[in-house]
Amino acid sequence: MIFQLSKFPLYCFLFWCSLASPATFAQGADSTLWVVKAGDVIPPVSLALAGLIVQGKISRQLQRHVVSQYPNFHTNVDDYLQYAPGVVSLGLAAAGVKGKHSLGDQVILAILSNVASQGITYSLKRIIQYPRPNGEDNHSFPSGHSTTAFTNATILHEEYGQRSVFYSIGGYGTATTVGALRILHNKHWAADVLMGAAVGIGATKVLYISYPWLQKTVRKMKHKK
Repeated sequence: MIFQLSKFPLYCFLFWCSLASPATFAQGADSTLWVVKAGDVIPPVSLALAGLIVQGKISRQLQRHVVSQYPNFHTNVDDYLQYAPGVVSLGLAAAGVKGKHSLGDQVILAILSNVASQGITYSLKRIIQYPRPNGEDNHSFPSGHSTTAFTNATILHEEYGQRSVFYSIGGYGTATTVGALRILHNKHWAADVLMGAAVGIGATKVLYISYPWLQKTVRKMKHKK
């Protein structure tokens, strides 16, 4: 098997660095710009740890059960559903529904969050090279679809979750459905989905926490010109 337990500390370290980076930069910046709450850290870290725990035997047992129950399952819904929460968030902003940020800022945050989360996910895929359950290739861990879905769900949650909890429920419910479909497709193990969710949520939280600092930095650069 390509994946080795000795590689656990490596990607744990990479993922933790992505979560811890705001606190590190805050030491040399205005601390009022960096507000990190327990709710920003606990979900992605818990999901990442869960992904590590179920990796291997537990994921294989679950996959055998799923494949035996749904041997001919097929749908392309997850290819489109992964973007739905982000589209809803931007659609609400475009329609004039007030979120945490303006439409322009939401677009920037959506782009940065998706680029960052996919960068982490595909770096881990290349490093770990874990085989998919269907044997298609060695780019199973983490799940890219799950990363995208949970990135966009977190954007919807951050922008509109305070207006109504149903936005958060709808976004994360949709993302969970995407993860379940990836398992039903026999494209990913449960561990892949959990780690993809962790990366998606974690990277997006980091971007939202750091965005005030980024805005202030850009304004300073403009004034210097």
